[in-house]
Amino acid sequence: MNTLDIVILAAGQGSRMKSTLPKVLHTIGGKPMLQHVIDSAKALENARTHIVIGHGAQQVETALSGQAVQFSLQAEQLGTGHAVAQAMPNISDNGVVLVLYGDVPLTRPETMAELVKIAERGQFGLLTVNLADPTGYGRIVRSDAGDVVAIVEHKDASDAQRAITEVNTGILALPTALLREWIPQLSANNAQGEYYLTDIIAMAAEQGVRIQAIQPATEQEVQGVNNRLQQAELERWYQRRQAEALMLDGVSLADPARIDVRGEVSVGHDVAIDINVILEGKVEIGDNVTIEANCIIKDSVIGCGTHIKANSLLDEAVVADNCDIGPFARLRPGSHLANNAKIGNFVETKKANIGEGSKVNHLSYIGDAEVGADVNVGAGTITCNYDGVNKSTTEIGDGAFIGSNTALVAPVKVGAGATIGAGSTITKEVQADQLAITRAKQTNLNNWQRPVKKS
Repeated sequence: MNTLDIVILAAGQGSRMKSTLPKVLHTIGGKPMLQHVIDSAKALENARTHIVIGHGAQQVETALSGQAVQFSLQAEQLGTGHAVAQAMPNISDNGVVLVLYGDVPLTRPETMAELVKIAERGQFGLLTVNLADPTGYGRIVRSDAGDVVAIVEHKDASDAQRAITEVNTGILALPTALLREWIPQLSANNAQGEYYLTDIIAMAAEQGVRIQAIQPATEQEVQGVNNRLQQAELERWYQRRQAEALMLDGVSLADPARIDVRGEVSVGHDVAIDINVILEGKVEIGDNVTIEANCIIKDSVIGCGTHIKANSLLDEAVVADNCDIGPFARLRPGSHLANNAKIGNFVETKKANIGEGSKVNHLSYIGDAEVGADVNVGAGTITCNYDGVNKSTTEIGDGAFIGSNTALVAPVKVGAGATIGAGSTITKEVQADQLAITRAKQTNLNNWQRPVKKS
């Protein structure tokens, strides 16, 4: 089997982004554009990925740390041909090369694979697209017979050539042997003073190598990002596709234009999602789940029949079936809710297991806690889990009743069926079925005179 070397060009500065962050690390759908390209390329078999870096090279390497990619440094940005030349020493002699771009994030693996198949036949695979406004793009020049014979960059094109609407995307595939032959022949004798990779088209035509041009399924598949406006336009197109996929999976969206998917989402049947919901990372949603407006759910699992009310945040939480969350609830990492648990308004949980049927209804913080089944936690209750150095655990047994405005100073245990009187600060273990109260004695004073304003 031929070796496939994928070269992704990611050395450009992206000055029009007006950012200290390398352009290829700006995101679409919450993921760096360069990562989109890498992930799509992973779908191709027997492939090795090479990243050509330049501006912000260290930042790009750090962002891709641990991934199976090989870096080549383009110290001076002297054009696309020069960029590919930097990767050539790392490319195998036998096989094909596919050239992609780190700022063209949404090219489908199917399109890449079609180009590779052309190259495996010994031909030149070229991805082109027809644009209503081709300004700035290299034009595809064809012979009278319709064969591709050259690509002329916009700044070098004649008026007649600028009238051509078929343009080069820069994405191509060809046999490695041909690329090794042609790269050293590139010249910088053009308006930009750069080595254009596209000049190898004319070399292929001169040698009789067939150039087979294909086109993407959509224009956005080959749309590059050079500024924030283009980034926003591509983001909206991408999000519309995510919304359509969810709806085809049976999700009811209140408004497909007002949901953002920034990761991988799996859904069950009869899921309803209101407006302005953000789904990040890996999110699993079961059957008959309702998510109200303005919720953010990140790397979480939501069980069947659960209702998440408006303005709630879930981060690395696992929620079982038929739970009730919010409004204005925050489930931080390590929060696990058993079936039929309830987390109410303005409640925050962190690294807490909330047992089946237990309720934390109002204005409470439950962190580093083990809460049994059928526990009722009153409003204003907090677990005091941090002493300034260490985190400690609070344990609450099944069926316990925690009165409002209780402070549970960890490490501490409250036994099954115990009751804590409202306003208590609990520092010692409360055994099963005991009542614990730590209130100060109430004093009522007669003949009390309220202060009056001084003249």
